[in-house]
Amino acid sequence: MTDIYEQINELYDRRREVELGGGDERIEKQHEKGKLTARERIELLVDPGTFIELNPFIEHRSRDFGLDKVKGPGDGVVTGYGKVNGRDIYLFSQDFTVFGGALGEMHAKKIANVMDLAAKNGAPFVGLNDSGGARIQEGVVSLDGYGHIFYRNSIYSGVIPQISVIMGPCAGGAVYSPAITDFVFMVEKTSQMFITGPKVIETVTGEKISSEDLGGADVHNTISGNAHFKGESEEEVLKMVRELLSYLPQNNEEKPPRLEASQEDDYRPDLTEVIPFDGLRPYDVRKVIEQVADSGSFMEVQKNFAKNVVVGLARIKGETVGLICNQPKVLAGGLDIDSSDKASRFIRFCDSFNIPLITFEDVSGFFPGVKQEHGGIIRHGAKILYAYSEATVPKLTVILRKAYGGAYVALNSKSIGADLVFAWPNAEIAVMGSQGAANIIFAREIQNSENPEETRAEKIEEYRQKFANPYVAASQGMVDDVIDPRETRIKLIQSLEMLRNKKESRPFKKHGNIPL
Repeated sequence: MTDIYEQINELYDRRREVELGGGDERIEKQHEKGKLTARERIELLVDPGTFIELNPFIEHRSRDFGLDKVKGPGDGVVTGYGKVNGRDIYLFSQDFTVFGGALGEMHAKKIANVMDLAAKNGAPFVGLNDSGGARIQEGVVSLDGYGHIFYRNSIYSGVIPQISVIMGPCAGGAVYSPAITDFVFMVEKTSQMFITGPKVIETVTGEKISSEDLGGADVHNTISGNAHFKGESEEEVLKMVRELLSYLPQNNEEKPPRLEASQEDDYRPDLTEVIPFDGLRPYDVRKVIEQVADSGSFMEVQKNFAKNVVVGLARIKGETVGLICNQPKVLAGGLDIDSSDKASRFIRFCDSFNIPLITFEDVSGFFPGVKQEHGGIIRHGAKILYAYSEATVPKLTVILRKAYGGAYVALNSKSIGADLVFAWPNAEIAVMGSQGAANIIFAREIQNSENPEETRAEKIEEYRQKFANPYVAASQGMVDDVIDPRETRIKLIQSLEMLRNKKESRPFKKHGNIPL
């Protein structure tokens, strides 16, 4: 009769075998590439000693192409749950040392199971991706596995925060799971995402390109906009994931965690020096954010993509807020196709997870040009209107300088649901800029004048005084108050406190039809 202690010893032997993954040689190769193992990554992500593994003994059950003779501990993925900053998260971490992290039937089953647990328990889900793609030897069942994951990404979107971390290759169908999640992190030089790899592209189109130039961290953080953050190392990226989670609620039924209120002086005299009075002179809106947000609390999202808009999470008096800001030093802060997509998706994320929205507005309009019109700026710009209109979280706007035309309406105006709109006394709120308006309205008068340039200057100033100031909009209730710039932080703190218990319903519907 087998002794119970022998069985216990066998259990620990089996666990050690699973934890070794593909073995010492493959682990060493992983390290040589500058990459950590699946389990090392988990240890860095979660609080020490909190990770609980699930389904460690699952293995593939394929018998084709020699797989019946190949063991795959854990089937190439580690799943389970742990804590980050003392709060629960659920996760998977693909193990490149086993089948190159390729996804098969049971691999997908493990991921789907832990995703369901995350949703049932209302906790964030983090995926650490490092995979060669679908396990070709398993055929169509591997594709079916992707489908089960994509489905859960979709139905749990807006229910629990979902974060994807690309820590190696992520190719083919595998890229669509990160694309559905809320945030994508990438590691410089070692992570790539693409639908078809360089070899396929060269065969089909004749184009030659490296994996890094096709789908590396720089590409997706600057050109495609498919990623939101990047770091120089896996350690740095995982630290950033922990930081991001500190801003977020566990699920859509909670409010974000509040930190102890900052004891900083809320009156900010330097704000009068940040923005040039001349509406044509550029400045960096991040300097406004530094003055208004709690010191060091701004975590910018998609920093290197569509730089004419700055978005990100910050804290004001310890409360998490989402910031959407025009960036006048890039394209004069105008809205184009990419910045419209960037802003609207961030707005919808914040609304999904009860994060108040604050808009710092200094916009010259939607960016003109044939390329933008033919590229669909109408459809893309409409996304911002839609996102702000459907959002029910507290919504505040501060007009810093310019607010022209349709872009003024789109950027959280009173007419599309802003709770409060503030304007600085130098703000210009108008259908268009004073110069353009004067040239149209007074065209004949200027043309017939003895001194056209002098008359033009007079008419520009006349229009500015009569229409392009905050008091006209304030007299019509479109601006709630014209404020001293130095009191901007104070006004926002008061407004967030007043709106803390805001509730706003929408007509019943399955969902709207955003102009995608």
